Amino acid sequence: MSITATEFLSSKNPPPPHGVIVMYGPERFFRSEILHHLPGVSGEEAESAVTRLNGEHAEIREVMSELKTVSMFGDRRIVLIEDADDFVTANRPALEKYAASPAKGSLLILDVKSFPKTTKLYKLVDQHGLAVECAELTGANLLKWLQRVAKEQYGKDLDRESAALIVQLAGDGLGMLLQEVAKLASLVGEVAEITRDDVVKVVGGWRTETTWVMLDAVRDGNLNKALEALNKLMMAGEAPQKILGGVTFTFRKLAEATERARAGTPLREAISVSGIFPAAIAPSETYLRRIGFERASRILQLLIEADTEMKGGSRVDPRLLLERLFVRLAGEPVASSLA
Repeated sequence: MSITATEFLSSKNPPPPHGVIVMYGPERFFRSEILHHLPGVSGEEAESAVTRLNGEHAEIREVMSELKTVSMFGDRRIVLIEDADDFVTANRPALEKYAASPAKGSLLILDVKSFPKTTKLYKLVDQHGLAVECAELTGANLLKWLQRVAKEQYGKDLDRESAALIVQLAGDGLGMLLQEVAKLASLVGEVAEITRDDVVKVVGGWRTETTWVMLDAVRDGNLNKALEALNKLMMAGEAPQKILGGVTFTFRKLAEATERARAGTPLREAISVSGIFPAAIAPSETYLRRIGFERASRILQLLIEADTEMKGGSRVDPRLLLERLFVRLAGEPVASSLA
């Protein structure tokens, strides 16, 4: 059968080990997780039970001999071939024959980057063994995976926006993300939900807390406070591009809310469905009403201009570009046409 790595790892009743298992795809992190879930492949007992070979040096005769040899102690024979693409290419007929009729009590694990579904070997493994696709996780799929990990492994609710914030702060490396979720789950203790404030405190540290203070100050029109926070971040060596990324993360949602309001959605509802954190909905509504529809409609344009200038479109110091952006985003109290 064929299955994705996330399906295999999240299943309460994963498929039992078959005669041949092929792990394929670009995401290396899933390999170790899959092996950890296979009986007899990980742990102290695996040191003597598993024969690990590199595909560049593995010989097909040696592999077949190992798989077909019956242990006098009745132990299971497990052969793991890592980086096996060249090995598979060089020994495809023999592997096809073995996949069709694998030795009982033995397990062959092939770790390859590519495993085309159109090949005879794939079809035989799909029919008699197990093909596990280790695809990279990006976008919505990455966030869903992170939410599922929080719920299934730690019993914690993690909303989509908090998951997105974790990725923004920690990057998209799956191993690092798992560590961050584990830390967050430990922090909240018996509480059932991991909130944005928890993420800011644990994943981002003081820099992220300062960033949120800065962004809230821009939104609320308190430029002195915003520039003071910006100065702290710059003095600590925070990259201007990263600071701009935080600004974009927050104000792009306000731009989306403005467009929804333009289309007729009530403003508060437009803000809510645009992904603004619940605690920030009321202040965000106040902000958009204060700056007015015309200025709110230019938020996305201002963010794009700042990004272009930061990437070389301007010779102006990046700090001055950020300060100018803050002034433009903060606006001045004007009559509002937002409904």
